[in-house]
Amino acid sequence: MPVAAGARWRLLALAVTLGCLAAEPVVAEPAALGIGYLGWRPPQPLASTLLEPPPEDEGLQGARLGLADNETTGRFTGQRFTLEERLARGPEEALEALRGMAAAGLQLVVVNLPGPLLLRAIAMPEAEGLTLLNIGAPDDALRNEQCRRGLLHILPSRAMLADALAQYLAVKRWRNIFLAVGPEEGDRLYAEAMRRAARKFGLRIVADRPWTHEPGAQRTDTGHLSLAAEAARFTQGASAHDVLVVADEANTWGDTLSYRTTEPRPVAGTQGLTPTIWSPVHEQWGATQLQRRFRARAGRWMTPRDQAAWLALRAVGEGALRARSTDPAVVVAYMRGPAFELAGFKGTRLTFRDWDGQLRQPVLLAEPRSLVSVSPQPGFQHQFSELDTLGTDRPETRCRLP
Repeated sequence: MPVAAGARWRLLALAVTLGCLAAEPVVAEPAALGIGYLGWRPPQPLASTLLEPPPEDEGLQGARLGLADNETTGRFTGQRFTLEERLARGPEEALEALRGMAAAGLQLVVVNLPGPLLLRAIAMPEAEGLTLLNIGAPDDALRNEQCRRGLLHILPSRAMLADALAQYLAVKRWRNIFLAVGPEEGDRLYAEAMRRAARKFGLRIVADRPWTHEPGAQRTDTGHLSLAAEAARFTQGASAHDVLVVADEANTWGDTLSYRTTEPRPVAGTQGLTPTIWSPVHEQWGATQLQRRFRARAGRWMTPRDQAAWLALRAVGEGALRARSTDPAVVVAYMRGPAFELAGFKGTRLTFRDWDGQLRQPVLLAEPRSLVSVSPQPGFQHQFSELDTLGTDRPETRCRLP
């Protein structure tokens, strides 16, 4: 049948349109910036209470929320991000996972590893050229004599935590400290940081005692009586002190001291009034919005390591946005540079120290049900940034980066 004139014109127009479309160049989708997440935590001693066991996905959920936030921004900027997750069951498996990430071309990896294992990881030949964002090791040595060019520290150091607490005690004029130290290596390092902070801010440690009582006593029928007697004995005869500072990072015995000491004194440190990067009670500076989004996604409250992982992903996302690149080398260079700033729901912009790779940030002082204060405290001034009154400052660093 003959084709009507109108139909011929429609067919001709369709052919021209298809030809124009075929002639247009195909625009490739922008390359995604791949980020790795590697987690392993050694078996923890039995905590003093079973009310809130550490979540198995601690840290990982924070990284996932950070990825989601990066993707939200990326939809407007044309940037894409991916997250490669690895949760290891032991140290060797963690190192092998990092080798696999490096072989797959990942150059940015968020690592939730203890300090000694982190050092082994960064020393591997396969880690050459990688940037590891530390969210699991507060060790001060990693920011000083054991620092590495490929390390950026998101988690505050023990020195930053101790300085934050010491500043508050100085402001309150609670200058005399009873220091109680647990048997673990982390407890010893926390106590070292507290002694240094006391010297730095004019406090006096009037008693410094190791805790040796078996924490399992509270699980017997008369455990509370045994603990009350032990706490009273432990604190008896100490010089006059204003506050009892506890070094118990594994949370195995520190909670047993509150309300059981010979003299009525507040408890601070790893228990009681605690310096921390994050707390469920933090609601200022828009933090409630982050708390709610995290809880809706993870079904639980955000922990300090979750927040550190979220900050790590957001630091990468912000670096990519401002550098206008998804090239890992370009992003890291911008993150380390003077123009980088990161919003962390803490009332000020966060930046990286150029001498040791530590993220500058305020430290919360919280108890289980309320936010008590935030350090740096008012009046502690610094020629560059008040945030550098927390932790190792440039003149005192022992880090020598190439």
